[in-house]
Amino acid sequence: MFHGLKGPLCAAALAASCVSATSSGAAEPGIDEANKVVTIGAFTPVTGPVPFYAILTHAAEAYYRNLNESGGIDGWTINYVTKDDGYDPARSVAVTRQMVEDDGIFALSASIGTATNVAVLPYAREVGLPMVGPIGGASAFFVERNVFPLLPDYGWSAASNLDYAVNGLGLKKVALLWENDELGKSAKRGFEAYMAELGMEAAESVPFDVKTTSFSPHIRRVANSGAEAVILFGSNANLAAALKAADLQGVDVTWFAPFFTADPSTQKLAGDLLDGVYFSSWLLPVSSDEPDIAAYRESIARYYPDDPVGVFGLNGWSNAAIFHKGFEALLDSGKELTRENLVAALETLEGAAIGGARGVTFEEGDHRGTRQEGIIQAKDGGFALVQDFRAYPAAAFEMAAAQ
Repeated sequence: MFHGLKGPLCAAALAASCVSATSSGAAEPGIDEANKVVTIGAFTPVTGPVPFYAILTHAAEAYYRNLNESGGIDGWTINYVTKDDGYDPARSVAVTRQMVEDDGIFALSASIGTATNVAVLPYAREVGLPMVGPIGGASAFFVERNVFPLLPDYGWSAASNLDYAVNGLGLKKVALLWENDELGKSAKRGFEAYMAELGMEAAESVPFDVKTTSFSPHIRRVANSGAEAVILFGSNANLAAALKAADLQGVDVTWFAPFFTADPSTQKLAGDLLDGVYFSSWLLPVSSDEPDIAAYRESIARYYPDDPVGVFGLNGWSNAAIFHKGFEALLDSGKELTRENLVAALETLEGAAIGGARGVTFEEGDHRGTRQEGIIQAKDGGFALVQDFRAYPAAAFEMAAAQ
C-alpha cells in the first residue's frame, strides 16, 4: 500500500499526531480546525499495467511537501493520503471508499487515470466528495458539479493533433490508434467530429487494450490503409510499443500523441524512435523560467531525485495546485470549511495560473479548465514547441461541451 505523505507530513508539520475530522469532532470530514490540517487523498497505480504513472503522484506529493514547508495555505497544512489501485477501476472505487470512510478525506486531489476516475464518479456524487484535478481526460468530467479537471478532454487534444497534421503539415490520410476505454473513446469522438468538419474520413481506426504490448497487427492495418500519419491515444508504453512495431515492419508514417507521452519516461522506452513524434500540449515547457515551473523542477530534485523532470511530472504537480488554489479561495471567502463551499470557491477561479497551466477558469455549469494547446515535437532527446498555443478546433470543443 502506498501511503504517500501521511507519515512525513504529520511528523514535519504537526507537533502531535494527525487527527482526522471524525476523531477531532469537526463538522466536515478531513477538516482538523484545532491543528489547521486538511486531509485529502488520491488513488494511484503503484502496481498494474502502468506503474510508472506513480511519477504523477510523486510530483503531487512534492507539491504539497513544498507547500507545507513554505507555510502551507494561510497556516493550514496538507495531509495527503494515497492508495494503490493497480489502475483497476473497480479497485479505484474501493480505495476511494476506504479513504472516505477510514481516512476521512475532505476531497480527492490528483487521482490517476481516465477510466479509473470515471468509475469513481457515481460514488463521489453520492457522498458529495469533490474530485479536484482528476488526471485524465473525459467529457463526463466537465459537467459534474463536484469535479474540477485541469486536463482538456482528449477529444480536443486529438483534434488539435489532427489539425496540425492536416493544416500544418498537409497530410491527408490520417489513422487513429485508440485505447479501448474512456481515454481512447474521448479521443475518438473528437477526432471523428473534426474529421467530419474537414470533410475527411479516417484512413483507419484501430482500438487496443491498455495492456497491449505487441502492436504488430495494428501496424499492419495502418500500413494497409496507406496512412501518412497516425494519431495514437494511449499510454507511454503503448506509444513506445507501436513505434517499435512500425520500425520492425518498415512502416514510415508521421506520429502524433497526447501531451503526457512527451516525457523522458517515453524516451527511455522508445529511444531514438521517439524523435520526430508530435504532441498536443496544454502545459508550459518544463524548461520555462516561470516561478511555478522552476518550483516544480527544484522540488522534484529535492524530494524525488530519481524521478525524471518532464511534462509527466509537471502534469501531476499542476493538478495538485488546483486544490491549493481552491482551498485558498475557500479560506478567503470566510465561509464554513465544507465540501460544498469548496466547490463554490473553485467556481470563482477565472483566468488563473495553476502550476504549468494558464488561463484556467471554472464556473457554474462549465468546469472546462484549460482551453487551448500548442504542438511540441521530440527532437534530439528533448522537446521543442513547433506551434504556439491556440484554441481547440471548434467541432471537437463543442462536441465535448455537449456530452
